[in-house]
Amino acid sequence: MQNLDPKKSVLKESSTEGIEEIPVVGPWLEDVSSLEEVIDYYERIGFQATHLGKAIEIWKKVEAKRAKGEEVRVFLGYTSNIVSSGLREIIAYLVKHKKVDVIVTTAGGVEEDFIKALKPFILGEWSVDDAKMREKGINRIGNIFVPNDRYIEFEKHMIPFFERLLEIEREEKRALTASEIIYKLGKYMDEKLGKEKEKSILYWAYKNDIPIFCPALTDGSFGDMLYFFKEERGDRELIIDIANDIVKLNNLAITAKETASIILGGSFPKHAIINANLFRGGTDYAIYITTAVPWDGSLSGAPPSEGVSWGKIKAKADYVEIWADATLVFPILVWKVMKG
Repeated sequence: MQNLDPKKSVLKESSTEGIEEIPVVGPWLEDVSSLEEVIDYYERIGFQATHLGKAIEIWKKVEAKRAKGEEVRVFLGYTSNIVSSGLREIIAYLVKHKKVDVIVTTAGGVEEDFIKALKPFILGEWSVDDAKMREKGINRIGNIFVPNDRYIEFEKHMIPFFERLLEIEREEKRALTASEIIYKLGKYMDEKLGKEKEKSILYWAYKNDIPIFCPALTDGSFGDMLYFFKEERGDRELIIDIANDIVKLNNLAITAKETASIILGGSFPKHAIINANLFRGGTDYAIYITTAVPWDGSLSGAPPSEGVSWGKIKAKADYVEIWADATLVFPILVWKVMKG
């Protein structure tokens, strides 16, 4: 039998040398009178609340620098499900008020913004008979329903829009980049659509000359409509240039004094942003909001520290990852930074 002192083993002496002793504490509800005051405690609550509190602090730091006229170029990336949800209006607010400078999104992040300016999506249920939904012509994105009449309405606009693009390419004798096409789609909205366009990301990006990049622009309904257009006309002239967009995106990172990368979800919007920042030695600030895990080695789940190993995030960058559903935390984050 070993000569052990059980008490010393259980009550081992501790040392907090080198550790900043910040008490873990939440709001005492008798002492707070608003949600604002509750959120002020987030950084000290622990777990993901602490990460949200740190994200608020980082973004406020970026905003404070920008308010003083210092250049911090803000890159915002998000996947299409973000626009499927009500976060679309929050992003449109940020674009309207020039709180972001560069956007990277998926095809759905472009087309769904346009479609919502025509007809809204419908709040549905998670548990439904999807075969019956198909019979009814209703598409499901989680608990959000999108009836097919939205896409039929979308086609009515896309066909003349593609005709316009074809005329431009013939006149200029060159292919338009995806970001140029998205800019012209915002212009088209300004000319053709009504009041609902004022809650559109594309519309405000066009008005404020904020570039939106989408290397996979054809991977969605936009591509479906392009297929119909080209097949019905036997067209081989209308081309989308993605090569020159990568130059433009990378240079927007390279030429910035400092950059901040705010990324909702994963996929190529996340990589396009941090990879562009690789060319300048990494981004200075990063806020990730994701539900993806890192264990499968995917980029979607890769934490900011992994980006440091690639040189896509600076070793001394101010960064945080919030592991949570963006629909829960992004409204709080934006409100506290912009209004709180």
